[in-house]
Amino acid sequence: MMENHTEVTEFILIGFKDQPKVQKTLFCLFLAIYIITLVGNMGMIIITTTDAQLHSPMYFFLKNLSFLDICYSSVITPKAMLSFTGNQNISYSGCATQMFFFSLFGTTEAFFLAVMAYDRFIAICSPLLYHIIMSKKRCVCLVCISYIFGCINCCTQTGFTFSLSFCGSLEIDHFFCDVPAVMKTSCSATFVNELVLFSLCGFIIVTTAIVVIVSYVYIISTIIHIPSVKGKQKAFSTCTSHLMAVSLFFGTVFFMYAQPGALSSRNQGKVVSMFYTVVIPMLNPIIYSLRNREVKEALSRQLRKHNIIKAWQGSRPEIK
Repeated sequence: MMENHTEVTEFILIGFKDQPKVQKTLFCLFLAIYIITLVGNMGMIIITTTDAQLHSPMYFFLKNLSFLDICYSSVITPKAMLSFTGNQNISYSGCATQMFFFSLFGTTEAFFLAVMAYDRFIAICSPLLYHIIMSKKRCVCLVCISYIFGCINCCTQTGFTFSLSFCGSLEIDHFFCDVPAVMKTSCSATFVNELVLFSLCGFIIVTTAIVVIVSYVYIISTIIHIPSVKGKQKAFSTCTSHLMAVSLFFGTVFFMYAQPGALSSRNQGKVVSMFYTVVIPMLNPIIYSLRNREVKEALSRQLRKHNIIKAWQGSRPEIK
């Protein structure tokens, strides 16, 4: 008789166990990336919150993206680092929780990127109506809708996966509880689960990608008809950072989840997963700060402001 999944208490994250020489290197690499991720995204949140000139819909979404990247990375990276030190066990409930929040934040980020493309479309194609269309209420609604879609996907994926029976070897051939990897440890038939995974992830990727593509078709068409070269450059400069972020995220996620071969991929899948779960949350604030003139100017203003305050405090006579 097969052991029912309710009797399972923990799983073992194999990660890169077959390559023991790289464990310490991976720990140091993940730690460095995680610190940069936290500092970069927290810095982006602080700058977009404190600088009055960045209080616009575009930076409202960017601030929420930074918050999402902190959560997204924090769900995966700390536990992955523990697994590299030899602590590879993860409880049944811990695995389910990690999968839930990973699916929630990953799906929400895909919709965030689509929303940000829509925001750029309105800003460039309908600049006079921009602040009317992208009102504070609508921006909040778009963020909430993104999280709602994230909740639908994470509840479905986690529910379907942990309704399976697990018996025999409970080793997960991954460094976190990803849906395909956990399914492979099950002794139940997983055809329905694989179909749900492929259908849901395919729908999310295709839907959000269509919004991005259609938005940029109109954006490029509008930019082409701008008479001045300087105007074209200014309009396109507001989109380049977003285009880079979209290309990185959708490229890796499509490779991992929107093709049937992803379910049978092993070491290649781990490397790709490492990129979009650990590296991309680090790259996003770097991309948006280096490729965005307004963010660089805001950072410069904040640095000058604090230097002036410190200089003024240092030059004040002490009150005795």
